[in-house]
Amino acid sequence: MYVMTTATAPLPASAPAPVWARRAAHAIALCAVPSGLWRIAMASGVYVGYNDQVLRDVFDIPGWGIAYVIGLSVLTELAALFPLLLVSDRWRPLHPRVLVPLAWSASGVLVLVALWQLVVAFTVESQTYLSSGTAQTVWGFVFTPLFAIPALMTAVTWSYAKRHRARGQA
Repeated sequence: MYVMTTATAPLPASAPAPVWARRAAHAIALCAVPSGLWRIAMASGVYVGYNDQVLRDVFDIPGWGIAYVIGLSVLTELAALFPLLLVSDRWRPLHPRVLVPLAWSASGVLVLVALWQLVVAFTVESQTYLSSGTAQTVWGFVFTPLFAIPALMTAVTWSYAKRHRARGQA
């Protein structure tokens, strides 16, 4: 005999994510791609604006720095896929009571990381390692999309929380 409890009861259907939230979640995943490709190019030996001595001494490339840089690219892209959970109608690995606080926490962390990256981008050390001119321009173009992620993530999280709060009140 099967007894349905609150732990085994299916979740009631919530309203589907609005189109703008779906687009924002997909945009987050796309925003991480240029910087990841840039890092992979750096790890592969493509000239991205750092001379050989900087790559060796600062980034340990060739060496363990290759694994770090590629791993960072993979982790960044995997993290950028997280918002897709908030707009998915088919796959719900976590209950909204768990996912909403997790998503708000991720949004807050992303805001702090973006602020920190602004500080790092304008420090003397950062400006010293990267050659000037075209390399800095390319670096700026590939890393700038990352600054859109905190705002997009906050919007997607707000949409998810709003939809599931409304479901809980019904």
